[in-house]
Amino acid sequence: MADWLTPAGEPAVLVTVARAEGSVPREAGTHMLVTAGGQFDTVGGGHLEHRALDIARGMIGAGRSAAVHLERFPLGPSLGQCCGGVVWLLFEPVAGGLDEAMAQLRQRRREDSCRITAIDGAAECRLTDVRHKETHIHTDGNGRRWLIDPVRAPRAHLVLFGAGHVGAAIVRALGELPCTVTWVDERDAMFPGEVPDNVTIEATDTPEACVDEAPDGASYLVMTHSHALDQRLCEAILSRHNVGWFGLIGSKTKRAQFSNRMEAKGLSVESMVCPVGLPGIINKAPAVIAASVAAQLLLVWESQARD
Repeated sequence: MADWLTPAGEPAVLVTVARAEGSVPREAGTHMLVTAGGQFDTVGGGHLEHRALDIARGMIGAGRSAAVHLERFPLGPSLGQCCGGVVWLLFEPVAGGLDEAMAQLRQRRREDSCRITAIDGAAECRLTDVRHKETHIHTDGNGRRWLIDPVRAPRAHLVLFGAGHVGAAIVRALGELPCTVTWVDERDAMFPGEVPDNVTIEATDTPEACVDEAPDGASYLVMTHSHALDQRLCEAILSRHNVGWFGLIGSKTKRAQFSNRMEAKGLSVESMVCPVGLPGIINKAPAVIAASVAAQLLLVWESQARD
């Protein structure tokens, strides 16, 4: 499912979880873009989402007369959902300031932004610097309510070396996950014509330079076509400070060989993960490896986010 910033190309309504209390399907700051016949992203499914879709499509049918609308949903009493919390959904026709703000957000996917939109009164939406940690409803001195909605760039970043079958499968697996990917290979012809929005291609004869260019705390995954290149990249990564995670595709035998070579150069391999993927998954099909590695990375990234 494409994300909420996907250009709809037709009349649409943005649905935002403006506030959430108790056990709820999705947290405040979750978005869903609704068109007459489709949706991008989700506010959690179930009866809540069905009601949200009905309301949004009713607004689309109303055309220019539709106005921003905030509605409270007690999930247990009104919708029969077992989670039982309370969710406030904000419904906004995508037009004027909101349309412009979403276009800017698409261009600034790798930058933090904050969307401020009027709940009461005349339609108004703008972007500003992030000064707030969480999405919430603010009431100003005049009693007018505003949605303060931080839209943060993904914190997780992967530098992926290797554009072979497994590398391509991993890019596809990560395409809709909350991360950004720099995909590196010497062979320009190996890259597909289109990649997910969160992926940047680096076709370069000096892939080692991409190690130092990555942000602090980045993750690295090495799976090139050449053991000699793998070794050079391992040396560069193990020599760098502030590495978030480092994985090398291969067997236990490959790990032993590379460990001996790295240690002979005075490099510690304690942080090197090889083999990669979740323990117990042994199928070597590219799609299976990709699913296993993607799950492993999510575990790493969520742990890092909690620290």
